[in-house]
Amino acid sequence: MAISDTQKVDLLWKKVGFSKAKSDTNANKKAPNEAIVSDLIIKPAEVWSDIANVPSTIPSSNTAVLRIYTELETTEDGTATNNRTWKTGTTNWVPPKFGATYQLKVYVDSAGSGNTVANGTQLFETGSGNNDEWYFDYQSGTLNFIGSNLPSGVSDGKSIFVSGARYQGNTFATGIKDVTLYNATISSLASPLSTSDGGTGLNVFTNKGVFYASNTTTMAQATGSNGQVLQISNDTPTFDDLDGGTY
Repeated sequence: MAISDTQKVDLLWKKVGFSKAKSDTNANKKAPNEAIVSDLIIKPAEVWSDIANVPSTIPSSNTAVLRIYTELETTEDGTATNNRTWKTGTTNWVPPKFGATYQLKVYVDSAGSGNTVANGTQLFETGSGNNDEWYFDYQSGTLNFIGSNLPSGVSDGKSIFVSGARYQGNTFATGIKDVTLYNATISSLASPLSTSDGGTGLNVFTNKGVFYASNTTTMAQATGSNGQVLQISNDTPTFDDLDGGTY
């Protein structure tokens, strides 16, 4: 028998929406309850190179790599059905795969509210049992009420507020630091490494040249011919002939 469309959709939903491998039917295990991570392949420029500095529990305040949002008011997507989709205007939100406390919190309250937790209503991802679930795309920072119905409190004059964390550290596009390479082969560099970085500061070597420190970070090479002697001239090592008078 062919795989049912329901099973196909469930597999895609869990893979694309939650980066999880499907291990059971939707009836037996909802997507947030799947435990096996199955990441999608992403471009190198999108890789979070400071990922090791993302803690397993969401911090209470900003860190070097995380921006913490509390009750951020979103903007309705005017291109979608009324009140159906809301935009944070930022990308790279940290998903709950890094820890359960990164699960986004969603509230509905009057537009411009300054105390949503106290005055608003929290909306849960699984809905209230009235087909009013929501789905948050952590990469794009977009929230969509994916169920058939909108939650009862979502209406004109109201706004959606979210609390969570967004990654603001380095990516492969902005630079990599504090990385340990094992058995790495570098075929070429845009510029030679200085000695402080494990290089010489030179991009070419002179055959049979003698290295010396030209400054505190780079090397240089002095060369001569048969019979010449290494000397210091104007504080720089050079090869020259002995003239019998100066020396």
